[in-house]
Amino acid sequence: MNGNILVTYASKYGATKEIAEKMGKVLRKEGLHADIAPVDTIQDLNSYKAVIMGSAVYIGKWPKEAENFLRANEKKLAHLPFWLFSSGPTGEGDPVKLVDGQRLPAALQPVADRIQPRDVAVFHGYINPDKVNAIEKWAIKSLVKKPFGDFRDWDAIASWTTGIAAALKDA
Repeated sequence: MNGNILVTYASKYGATKEIAEKMGKVLRKEGLHADIAPVDTIQDLNSYKAVIMGSAVYIGKWPKEAENFLRANEKKLAHLPFWLFSSGPTGEGDPVKLVDGQRLPAALQPVADRIQPRDVAVFHGYINPDKVNAIEKWAIKSLVKKPFGDFRDWDAIASWTTGIAAALKDA
């Protein structure tokens, strides 16, 4: 495949940004061109031949800028090779099971169904207790009951992205 691949993300504290950056490195290692940028900086998708979009999940929701990007670009994304990922569950075990099988926030599932991404992945996240405010810290401990720490599985992220690279090379 010739052309740029966009890896775009929404990240409140930087953990999802780091995942997107890792994906960009993997794509480049595979000989593809990748741009990495936050969703709220993307003005136009016309120069991209494929898009990978991801967002951190905060108490079961994506940030507004991620939702807005997905909704605003729904028609264009439906005609591009497109992949989605969420990051956020912390703790041991399968990240999909940690979110009760819900790969995307429920409010976005109808949009994703219309776009039909090639895959939707869920990756472990990272909650840095030094970056969250007191209210968030309380909610994470008391309501969500998730552990703090970095649970990202870089091998799983690289493997998923390598699969995307292979699919794009075959296109």
